[in-house]
Amino acid sequence: MASTATDSTPSSTASELLSKASAVISTKPSEAERLYKQVLSDAADESSSTGPNEQSLRDQETALLRLGELYRDQMNAKGLAEIITASRTFMSSTAKAKTAKLIRTLLTYFNSIPNSLDLLLTTLQSNIAFAKEHKRLFLKHSLEARLAALYLENSRFKDALGILEGLGKELRRLDDKLVLAECFLLESRTYWGFGNLAKSKASLTSARTAGNAIYCPPYLQAQLDMQSGVLHAEDKDWGTAYSYFFEAFENLGNLGTSVGGEEKEALSALNQKISQPFSHTNLLHHTLHPVK
Repeated sequence: MASTATDSTPSSTASELLSKASAVISTKPSEAERLYKQVLSDAADESSSTGPNEQSLRDQETALLRLGELYRDQMNAKGLAEIITASRTFMSSTAKAKTAKLIRTLLTYFNSIPNSLDLLLTTLQSNIAFAKEHKRLFLKHSLEARLAALYLENSRFKDALGILEGLGKELRRLDDKLVLAECFLLESRTYWGFGNLAKSKASLTSARTAGNAIYCPPYLQAQLDMQSGVLHAEDKDWGTAYSYFFEAFENLGNLGTSVGGEEKEALSALNQKISQPFSHTNLLHHTLHPVK
């Protein structure tokens, strides 16, 4: 009974509960799940009675992430969707940037779960509606960009463009250069998917302009270079395309980032193209001295 009383004591023993959950997660995942949920429940009760504190918020964040990892490893898409929805209590008490980062992280866990696309789309749309209702603009824009990217990955170009057009207008009005650069990059990829190279190039130019106005994170810079490589390959400018691809892959490698399917397909396509007009020696020459 004493042990039960200790386990049910709220936030003061959250660290202990988290440690216990970590100790049993590989052998008793259902017990770990119960402990993580208890941390969240205790923190929510404390927040409603006395207001949130920094330690309680850290405990909630840790429990949410570990529970998300558990559901990811169990291929439990429904549980993952539920924990993202349950995190809204945490969202209302913490910084907007941290909220957006947490939700984005949890959403990436769907990538490891087969046949979870429909549930992921529903989860995104539900949380976009929540963010809009509660005027969490940073979160709303981040989730809309993720939804557009998801549509793009699944060749739903019209749906992606519909989101990006509205998102772009809001971001220009707010002058959020970083997310605007990401939005224009997605727009460039979407127009490329449509086969409209002129608009794809124009959107990429806008993305680079927005990125140049701020500090452009290395990962975003690599994605911009990747798209530049794709468009130069479309123009059969093999040397310049190869240079952009090489720069992008080098930057991604330095970041320790694995290359996704889209990038691998682009590089594979480029390799097929460049093997036709160039020998390896000529390819190196044209990489160092692009045709103008």
